[in-house]
Amino acid sequence: MSVRSPTPSVAELRAATQPPSLFERNSGEHWAGKLYMRRFSPYVTRVLLRLGLSPNAVTWLMILVGLLAAGVLTLPGLLPAVGAVLLIQMQLLFDCSDGEMARWLDKRSPVGVYLDRLGHYLTETALPIALGIRADGGWDSIGGWTTLGLVAAVLQLLVKAETALVHVARVEAGLGKVEDTKAVAAPRGGLLRMARSALGHLPFYRAFVAVEFTLLALLAELFDFTRGLVVGLVVVGVITALGHLAAILASKRLQ
Repeated sequence: MSVRSPTPSVAELRAATQPPSLFERNSGEHWAGKLYMRRFSPYVTRVLLRLGLSPNAVTWLMILVGLLAAGVLTLPGLLPAVGAVLLIQMQLLFDCSDGEMARWLDKRSPVGVYLDRLGHYLTETALPIALGIRADGGWDSIGGWTTLGLVAAVLQLLVKAETALVHVARVEAGLGKVEDTKAVAAPRGGLLRMARSALGHLPFYRAFVAVEFTLLALLAELFDFTRGLVVGLVVVGVITALGHLAAILASKRLQ
């Protein structure tokens, strides 16, 4: 069967669109994707292919669902918090499927990569702002907690910019693409290397990733700790931005 067929079997999709290299990347595959979402995504990918959607169209759906999750999170109460969790799970599913569709149809493109990154940037910026609005009590009482949410959002954007600027710096210096491996990302210095290894067991910096973020927001709602979570995110954002910058400068990523 041609790899461009719109009606592949699930087994064919798994073989062609989930190569081992997909799971071996240091920072490319979310743990939820490895744990369960990639088990289900080929079924959804198969349906999306039969509907005739393009990979980029599915990426746009991923972006819209992520922003919808942030919008829902601004609403008070337990049900919106649960809704945000479920919507981000849907976003992760679309995020898996758009890549699988691109690999199956051989339609991988810079536009697709750009939209995918944009979707994550938008979602993970909107969520802390949404949590701040939630901590203030909703859209009718926006105040200081929303401001702290904005601060947290800017800090997580700074972390993303630090990563993106690695690729910009390498291109402008005439270097090739950096390898996405633990060996390359690991700091050369002993102290930073030890700190990075320790943080691997307590990855608090992942609090800004959409899946983890919405789960934390749900727990905060259950235990009446939403405002404490907003403050914690600002602290985590400062530590992560400074630590990430130091780790990049001390690693092989700019060599």
